[in-house]
Amino acid sequence: MSIADTITTYEQARADFDWQPPARCNFARDVIDQWARDPAKLAIRWVDDDGNEKSLTYAELAARSRRLANALAAAGVQRGDTVVIMLGRNLEWWEVLTACLRMGAVASPGTTQLSPKDIAYRMNAASATCFITDAENAPKLDQVAGECPTLKARVLVGASREGWLAYDDIVDAASEDFTTADTAAGDEALCYFTSGTTGYPKMTIHCHGYTLAHRITGKYWLDLGPDDLHWNISDTGWAKAAYSSYFGPFCQGACLFVHHTPVFDAKKSLDLLAQYPVTTLCGAPTVYRMLVLQDLSAYRFPTLRHCVGAGEPLNPEVIETWKRATGITIRDGYGQTETVLVCGNFPFLEPRFGSMGKPMPGIEMAIIDHAGQPLPANEEGDIAIRVKPLRAPGLFVDYKGDAERYAACFVGDWYITGDRGYVDDDGYYWFVSRADDVILSAGYRIGPFEVESALIEHPAVAESAVVASPDETRGAVVKAFVVLAPGYAASAELVKELQEHVKNVTAPYKYPRRIEFVDGLPKTVSGKIRRVELRAREEGRA
Repeated sequence: MSIADTITTYEQARADFDWQPPARCNFARDVIDQWARDPAKLAIRWVDDDGNEKSLTYAELAARSRRLANALAAAGVQRGDTVVIMLGRNLEWWEVLTACLRMGAVASPGTTQLSPKDIAYRMNAASATCFITDAENAPKLDQVAGECPTLKARVLVGASREGWLAYDDIVDAASEDFTTADTAAGDEALCYFTSGTTGYPKMTIHCHGYTLAHRITGKYWLDLGPDDLHWNISDTGWAKAAYSSYFGPFCQGACLFVHHTPVFDAKKSLDLLAQYPVTTLCGAPTVYRMLVLQDLSAYRFPTLRHCVGAGEPLNPEVIETWKRATGITIRDGYGQTETVLVCGNFPFLEPRFGSMGKPMPGIEMAIIDHAGQPLPANEEGDIAIRVKPLRAPGLFVDYKGDAERYAACFVGDWYITGDRGYVDDDGYYWFVSRADDVILSAGYRIGPFEVESALIEHPAVAESAVVASPDETRGAVVKAFVVLAPGYAASAELVKELQEHVKNVTAPYKYPRRIEFVDGLPKTVSGKIRRVELRAREEGRA
């Protein structure tokens, strides 16, 4: 059943919404354990590329998380400690996240593409005591473990390795009797690393109240209920997984469909969508752009009823193509690592293709000027969320270790998202651009500083500037403008060499897909690189 069957107007949804988070809450106890009262209720249906299938009930998820909580405690992990989780779509990812919440540890998910350098930075920035990963990525931590003084425990999923605790062994040996931590709504629960324009990724901290605030995401945007099978095509290392692969669906008692694969394959995804009774689908715009390139007339999706996209605006022509083939409108939504889903095209709201939609129930938004004053319709400004007199549900609580950066996000009664946009005469919000130089590519958020830092380590690079370059499939890709050091000449071979260098120094998804060699870079009178000028040049070429 769609929420549109019970809520007929946007105004009704906002009027009926009531957000009163309890003073003390723990998602494992208050949500997972409640659905686990029905021992047969499925939480996850899991498949891999080899045709293997597994399922996990809410009761099994609850029980295994209690065992893991005991095992982690025995390994030295205490309440308040940070646990870095570097797993793909393994079933264990859901068990680890649940166990961390249950014991009051701070979960810090990361993509499996992280390099050893990335791992060392995160472990030390968060003072993490535990690292959990698979056999493929364990050697990365081993390379830098000596640089991580707070590390107490290494846990390996699906294999054995010297110096590591074998996940299945410690879970099977542990007791299922564990008293869930009675965490306060304001206690730290999650630490996401998110890229900025300068420096290395910052730590975005969410509290336990955030986990329950995703009721907004699960109910109003994902349109989920206890009978749904929901598929979110997303890497587990990003906040989008928190939105749509964990908190949003589990708040609503839905079952997750999980395809465990290292690489997205559009045809395989369509085959699975036709084979399994998936009712709701969530994907980044890049996913839908790749899906519509397939022969959609060859497929039927009899159970699919609702599709959403997020991460960047989705092209109207892609929405139209998908609708002609499936009868379903892809409904755009807008949120950040720092928030829950705050703006969307709901099932009970007539969508406007390319628009972010309207603010979620419980969320007040505006387009404001630099002084924090709301602007009139159709005038571009900063996209902002009201935090006074009442704080928006699910808003992050800190950039840990960077109080100045955190304070700079707020102007008057508003949290400044860092995005630019406008609101039309009918109250629909429209994204224009990032206010800074962060690159949004295929759902990934990439800071230019990290790529520039990797490039400058190569002897051929004297100077570089990295910007977003428009791309039809990915929305944007990383482009580097490179000034060569004396003695080096531009060539196709050097382009490939620099690309491989960046892949090896930092996470592969950050590498520059386009490189242009230049004699100099545009700069301000004070010597700062004018990335805005280079970005405008790329947009002009597009």
